[in-house]
Amino acid sequence: MFRRLKILALKCGFSHTGMLDVSTIRVRPEVRDACTADTCKAYNKTWSCPPGCGTLAECETKIRNYKTGILLQTTGKLEDSLDYEMMEQTGMEHGTNLDEFTKEIKKLYPSWGKQPLVIGAGACTRCVNCTYPGSPCRFPNDMRISMEALGMVISEVCKDNNLPYYYGPNTLTYTGCILFE
Repeated sequence: MFRRLKILALKCGFSHTGMLDVSTIRVRPEVRDACTADTCKAYNKTWSCPPGCGTLAECETKIRNYKTGILLQTTGKLEDSLDYEMMEQTGMEHGTNLDEFTKEIKKLYPSWGKQPLVIGAGACTRCVNCTYPGSPCRFPNDMRISMEALGMVISEVCKDNNLPYYYGPNTLTYTGCILFE
């Protein structure tokens, strides 16, 4: 099955992919604590980021409901370390790739006992304006929670699953994953 998923992921535009053993994921409080600095401007503003995505214990419970998954990466080549245009473009491509891949695996594997858990890079951008905190999420089955919001150190998850995280100078890689089974 992984070979088929990898082929599909590459067709959907990802640069790199690898199998993910959920038991290797360590949920770290210090990652979640860093969210409170609000560097990405999403803290306390969306259902997909803290505190809207739940406590760290609740997030770990979500993760542990799955056994396996697939790591998905989109790598962009930057002109230099200040190439913000390419950084943004690569981030948008990663989100598009993740949306397309998610649609395809839901079609291919409708008999999975539960919905796959889609985990992205950064806050969910499905809606222009998130309903947080006044109303429930409009699309809870399509929301993308970020790896960091779940307490994951992305480079560590990649390393523990034998997938590089760094692809050389003037590159930027966005990483997400989908948990299933």
